[in-house]
Formats: sequence, C-alpha cells, structure tokens
Amino acid sequence: MSPFNIQVWSQAHLRAVEQALQNWVTPQAPAQLGEAMRYAVLDGGKRLRPLLVLASMEACNPHPAAWTLDAAMRAACAMELIHAYSLVHDDMPCMDNDVLRRGKPTVHVQFGEAQALLAGDALQTLAFELLTPEQSDVPAAVQARLCGLLARAAGHAGMAGGQAIDLVSVGRRLNADELRQMHRCKTGALLEASVVMGAVAAQADDVTVQHLLRYGQALGVAFQVVDDILDVTADVAALGKTVGKDAANDKPTYVSLLGLAGARDEASRLAEQAQHALRESGLKNTSPLEAVANWVLQRQN
Repeated sequence: MSPFNIQVWSQAHLRAVEQALQNWVTPQAPAQLGEAMRYAVLDGGKRLRPLLVLASMEACNPHPAAWTLDAAMRAACAMELIHAYSLVHDDMPCMDNDVLRRGKPTVHVQFGEAQALLAGDALQTLAFELLTPEQSDVPAAVQARLCGLLARAAGHAGMAGGQAIDLVSVGRRLNADELRQMHRCKTGALLEASVVMGAVAAQADDVTVQHLLRYGQALGVAFQVVDDILDVTADVAALGKTVGKDAANDKPTYVSLLGLAGARDEASRLAEQAQHALRESGLKNTSPLEAVANWVLQRQN
C-alpha cells in the first residue's frame, strides 16, 4: 500500500469545498452584501475546519452513503462560514482593529464597517440555512444535532465567550489554566466541533465521538499555541495578516507565559496528545486526521 499523501487528499477536498462555497454563498444579496460575503469567504484561508469535518467523516465511515456525503459537505461549509463571520467581526475597529487578513484588506476596510457587520451577520445565518435544507435525504435528527453542535461551538460557551475573555484579558497576566480555557473557547471550540460534526454526519457511536472529541480538544489548543508562536516569528508575507499585534496590544499568549521554547514544547505535547486519542479510537482510516495534526505543529502560516 502506498503511503498517505496529505497534499493529494487535501487538494481534492479543498476543490470540492471551494466549489460548494461558490455555489452556496450567493452574489445576489442586495446592495453589495453578496459581494462582501463572498469577499470574506472565497479564495483564501486554510480551510482547516472543513477539512477536519471531512476527514472525521471518512475515518468513521469509509464507504458513506450519498446523504452522509451531503451532510458532511454542508457541515464543512457551515463551519467555514461561521469561521469567516468571526474573522470579519474580529477585525473591526471595535474589536482588534486589523487592516489585513489572508493577504488582502479586511472586509471593513474594503466595504465599510456597516457592510462588514451585515456581511458577518449574513454569513452566520447562512451557516444554519446550509445545515437545514428544505429538501434533503439527511435525517432530521442528524440535521438538528449538527445545528446544536455548531451553535454551542460558536456561542457564549464557545467562540464568542472566548473572544469576550480575550477582550477583558488585555494587560492581564493569565495563568496556564486561564489561558488554555480562553483559547479552548475562542479557537478550539470550532475545531473540536468540526471533528465531532464529521463523526455525527457519519453516525458514529458515542465512544468513537468521545475519542475524536479528545483529538479535537488537543488539536484546537495546539493550533492556538502555534498561532502565538507565529505571531512572534513569522513575517507578514508568510502569515497573511498583521504580525506582532498580540505583544503590541499587550494580550496574554503562550509565548508571553511560557517563552518561545516553552510554547514550542507545549505545542508538541498537545499534538502528541491528539495523535494518542486517534490511536485509542481504534479507527482504521485516520491518516488524514493524523496528517492534519502534524501540519498544525509544523505550519508556517
């Protein structure tokens, strides 16, 4: 058997995700709203969350039915829409006041603050529209569970709550547990939910879901640790967004808490924790999930 090639696998899936987003994020919304929405979502980003949904679905069900594939692709794109909306709002002057995202001007710079706010709102609601199509073979119970997972990951107990903690933590020195909790909500919640939503689309059993949840939890925090490292070590061209802004804004990070070497050690520990959860799951088709964990540790942007 030939070794797994993450590049071949990811490129095929990225093409499918990009085409689905092109189809589902309409340019026909009024008053340039569709244009702003598409600007926020298309032709940029790593698409890590959609890839996690699809990799998890494949790990749980190597021979999926057509409705399973549809549910997973809808979940993958819904997750990317939530992520994109969060970035649009996060970049606005009332939050991080950033002017560069994915190597191009942020949405509020390109379209104005009001239009950016509306684009984020519309992307958020479109995510749930994708998960609940009017005519679909996806069982209603699966649709409902996917909606619940996405809502909780994006809401006060997840991403939005983590951002709130982040805003009130400026200038404070958080301990390791406080910092981990903030980032498990702000960044990790959507990554965890991506993995679990793929398993739910595949109708995996509860034991399998718990193993994948532990993988997602470790991966989510590892991703943020590496993000903190890159904010110190990368340049704008490589990262595609403003660098050094965490230190400039006096935000607590893993680098400020542990030092650069300590942060790298923590990222390695978490990546191994994610791999261990996969080994414990007993699933056979985990090569894409294993490769994603390795990529998170080694990424340069």
